[in-house]
Amino acid sequence: MVSDSYSMYICGVGGQGIIKTSVIIGEAAMNEGFNVVMSEIHGMSQREGSVSTELKIGDFDSSILPEHSADMILSFEPIELVRGLDKANKDTKLVFNTSPIIPSSGDKPYPNITNLISILKENFDNVLPIDGNQLAIDAGNILSLNMVLLGAVTADSNFPISKEAVIEAMKNNLNPKFHDLNLKAIESGYKWIKG
Repeated sequence: MVSDSYSMYICGVGGQGIIKTSVIIGEAAMNEGFNVVMSEIHGMSQREGSVSTELKIGDFDSSILPEHSADMILSFEPIELVRGLDKANKDTKLVFNTSPIIPSSGDKPYPNITNLISILKENFDNVLPIDGNQLAIDAGNILSLNMVLLGAVTADSNFPISKEAVIEAMKNNLNPKFHDLNLKAIESGYKWIKG
């Protein structure tokens, strides 16, 4: 059942396209008649710092996402998902790219992704890991990762925006030269989640 309100926490590392993805979702929602509020938290994108946005679709008074209230967390990087778990509850959809970006400081070991997925599945009902980097490469360019993840979002039956509206918003916001690549990436993410 599609609700008339939906909230998302979108996170990742600077340079992955988090803000652009949020803008596309927001524009698609507005084009389908929804109210949208969004807050941006820009990290140190030049240094691969954390970047996140909070996006609410529907009638909300504030762009701030209270703890444990997100319908979905979309994470472009596994540890950024872990950092955002205070926004999740047991029913939150956790859609995340399984390819890590290991900090250049390397002062702490990066967790094993298989173990991380197992722990998440023990604690949350809707854990949806996606090999976004590989799907982006298969689509034609690693830079289409954000479009792969955008496609994955549209595959959620509770997501209130149609895939068609998301595609139109993508076309309005990205270089036409890359539309075919981006469409292929969106479809691959969509199919991954749909199985």
